[in-house]
Amino acid sequence: MITDKVFAAKGGPLSGPFDIHLDPFLTRLRVEGYAERTLRKKRAIAASFARWSVGKQISAGDLNELHLTAFVKRRPRRGKDCIKAELATLRLFLKYLRAELGRPITPLRIDASPADRLKQRYMDYLRKERGLTENTIRVYLPFIHNFLSEQVAKTGCASPEALDAITVRDFLIDHVSSRSREYLRLLATVLRSFFRFLYLRGETAIDLALSVPTVRRWREATVHPYLSPEEVERVLSTADRSIPRGRRDYAILLLLARLGLRAGEVVALELGDIHWRTGEIVVRGKGRVLNRLPLLSDIGEALALYISKDRGASASRQVFLRMFAPRVGLAGPCAVGHIVRLALCRVGLRSPSRSAAHLFRHSLATRMIRHGASIAEISEILRHRSQSSTAIYAKVDFEALRGVTRSWPGRGGAR
Repeated sequence: MITDKVFAAKGGPLSGPFDIHLDPFLTRLRVEGYAERTLRKKRAIAASFARWSVGKQISAGDLNELHLTAFVKRRPRRGKDCIKAELATLRLFLKYLRAELGRPITPLRIDASPADRLKQRYMDYLRKERGLTENTIRVYLPFIHNFLSEQVAKTGCASPEALDAITVRDFLIDHVSSRSREYLRLLATVLRSFFRFLYLRGETAIDLALSVPTVRRWREATVHPYLSPEEVERVLSTADRSIPRGRRDYAILLLLARLGLRAGEVVALELGDIHWRTGEIVVRGKGRVLNRLPLLSDIGEALALYISKDRGASASRQVFLRMFAPRVGLAGPCAVGHIVRLALCRVGLRSPSRSAAHLFRHSLATRMIRHGASIAEISEILRHRSQSSTAIYAKVDFEALRGVTRSWPGRGGAR
């Protein structure tokens, strides 16, 4: 067991509000598969951060991301890899403290910029009042960071009181020419949310969300790319079920192909969501809606084999874990997309430029409509909020009909 004696030569043993947290934190990491050598490095970083926090009179319950940034920037001449390693360790420590203390960490009194404090308040608003997931918040933040950074660069500050409709217009004009329609649509959505937050908090006199124009979302003129049933089976067969990674990936691919799950839904799947006795899976869909789907026999067998043989012990409740330490849940939907792209590559199929995991979802819908399923039935299986989202798949039949009519005789055919 690593103890405080190890660090007596590196600034003295720990004391204060952190002494009861550090060893349990390391035990958690040990369970997640970290090697002892790695644990020693991580404890050195966490112990140094703890002493720094005590010196700054910051309690364990008051820590947040801003403190982590201030700590790693205390020695600016270090390399990027060193800073990255420290931040990764400290984020794990902060996550552990949040779970142990059972309450969100509040922003505090450090030398953070006004823009950083504003971003922190907005994050808290999205998390607590809007109920957005951490994945969604991570998508939103870069847009707000860019907006506030440009305001600081132009005016020297990021004060909400200084914002007006002209500021918003100029920012959008600077970005509209070089970005895709999808990017601009998301940018507009995030800015409206941010400006509405400022207005509701009384930080702007008017609701600047009204000054953000709507970016039209044109319906696609072509059919979504999809795989034939034979291609789906070929992709599934590429998973090497003789090794742990292959058994994990096979279970993931089956969930995508058989049930049409989204990548984020696969990542969010927890052990308690699999109801073995009733033969159901609880899926956390968009908007945190819970859906019950059938636990098909091949999916159940693949999940049971992976969980019993390969998953191993972990503090994480997520079904699918990373293969190496930390043995925690997959990082996000991009991890599932990577698994899909590798499987497609193995059979020589081209991967979509984006949303690779959705290829199975499109394939399932296409297969259903060609077997006579109605739009309403497909919408229910795919858990679309609106049937208009499902209507795109109706174009599949028209594409097939066009192929027939092109080869139909010009004369003598049916009229």
